[in-house]
Amino acid sequence: MDEAVEVIVTRLDVRSEALRAGAAVLSDEERDRARRFVFDRDRQRFIVARGVLRGLLAARLGLRPQALEFVYGERGKPALAPRLAASGLRFNVSHCEDVAVYVFSSAGDVGVDVEAVRAMPDADDVATRVFSGRENAAYRALDPRDRPLGFFQCWTRKEAFIKALGHGMYYPLDRFDVSLAPGEPAKLLRVEQSPEDRRRWRMTGFFPVQGFVAAVVAEQADNHFTGDPR
Repeated sequence: MDEAVEVIVTRLDVRSEALRAGAAVLSDEERDRARRFVFDRDRQRFIVARGVLRGLLAARLGLRPQALEFVYGERGKPALAPRLAASGLRFNVSHCEDVAVYVFSSAGDVGVDVEAVRAMPDADDVATRVFSGRENAAYRALDPRDRPLGFFQCWTRKEAFIKALGHGMYYPLDRFDVSLAPGEPAKLLRVEQSPEDRRRWRMTGFFPVQGFVAAVVAEQADNHFTGDPR
């Protein structure tokens, strides 16, 4: 495997055959997690998304999907179990509604987030609370028609960064800045107290399918992105 960051986009097919195929490869722990979902559609999407993840990882490692074992970081980020860690393969996944984005890297840690672009009545209030001062100013400067996209470009880029770090939502969102304006390249502009992180990570924003926006953050190396939209 070369040092590439590979991005795969797929729709989550929750028809009965896909559900059976997904459920057949899950671990007991994953089946328990699936049972805890309140709504059937959420449970079904989890089963299919996890089954697809196992299939993609298995294909890259030369294993059966059922043979994969995962461990979880302090904040819940999944990784391959120690017996598989020698492969150097890192991964992350995000799904929103029926769109899933998977990212794989042999060069370092990665994070991904995907969201449906939509108008939210409380978007301005959320931006004030969770965006940095610089980001909030950039968001407020947008034409009102551009604010839904600007909001979710900012959100996915910030979420992808903290997922790459492995901190989840425990990392203060106002301690770093990302670009957000439509048409502006995705960039990590500032990291408080760790300016070297701005050069350590590469950020990419894209539209996986119509109506959705996503971001991937990966550790810098001699890597490049490859895509396999489905």
